[in-house]
Amino acid sequence: MARLRPYVLPVAILLGLLLHRWCAQWAFLVPFLIFTILLLTFCAVDLRRLRLTMLDLWLMLFQVVVSGVSYLVVKLLGGNDIVAEGVLIGVLCPVASSVAVVACMLGANRETVTTYTIAGNLMVALVAPVVFTLLGHHPEMGLVQGFLLMLGKIASTLALPFFIALALQLWWPKANATVARFNMLGFYLWAAALFLTLGQTIDFIFLHGQGHWGTIAWLAGLALLFCIVQFSVGRRLGRRYGDRIGGGQLLGQKNSGFGIWMANTFLLPLTSVFLAFYSIYQNIFNAWQMARMKKRQ
Repeated sequence: MARLRPYVLPVAILLGLLLHRWCAQWAFLVPFLIFTILLLTFCAVDLRRLRLTMLDLWLMLFQVVVSGVSYLVVKLLGGNDIVAEGVLIGVLCPVASSVAVVACMLGANRETVTTYTIAGNLMVALVAPVVFTLLGHHPEMGLVQGFLLMLGKIASTLALPFFIALALQLWWPKANATVARFNMLGFYLWAAALFLTLGQTIDFIFLHGQGHWGTIAWLAGLALLFCIVQFSVGRRLGRRYGDRIGGGQLLGQKNSGFGIWMANTFLLPLTSVFLAFYSIYQNIFNAWQMARMKKRQ
């Protein structure tokens, strides 16, 4: 099975492109897949040892500051609202819930990755409603309502597996050890989630992209640029604090499914195209990293 891992992500991307209509019908399974991935991940690390570090704070600061500044720069340069909001959500979007699967396979520290998976998602739940309220697309939706919507979305897939894993570690360690042994299964579950999420988004582009191909081209190009920037900056920050791979994955690998939901709920829906292309780029890069690691081994 290890020989096939470098090819799993490209195949998932290709199938998502070809079977996008089918994926859109079955995308409701993605939260259940993410829940299972997180439970496997959390059971494999001692949750009582998790601590915030300076790396976490720098990553959060980058997401908040750069997302706002990038939005303003695009607007000042004459970009339309869709492109500006696409860049904003592409940077502010939280780290992928399944980041530990690939990051740890590439050599990242599991505790570092798990800590920021939790902290980074909670930070976005606090900051994003304020940002979206300032943009003013949905004046009927207040700050508190937006916060509760986002917190509920995160809690269902992030908090529940965390507390289940913590309870197992505290009161049923044998069961926790049994679950942890199946940790590598998370990679294949993540590939299935990627297949469905990408397919759903490609289907959205076909349905709603008519007449906006120029804007979509800008979103695609900027998604590639920011994918390169975020992985590069994350690696530099990670190197400073002893986890180059972890830093790159935590800043570069985005929860595209959650970001697309945020775009469709709070922003102009077509902004989600940015994250659709970003997801393709980040997973091509991850597949290349895994293939290179396999070649070295």
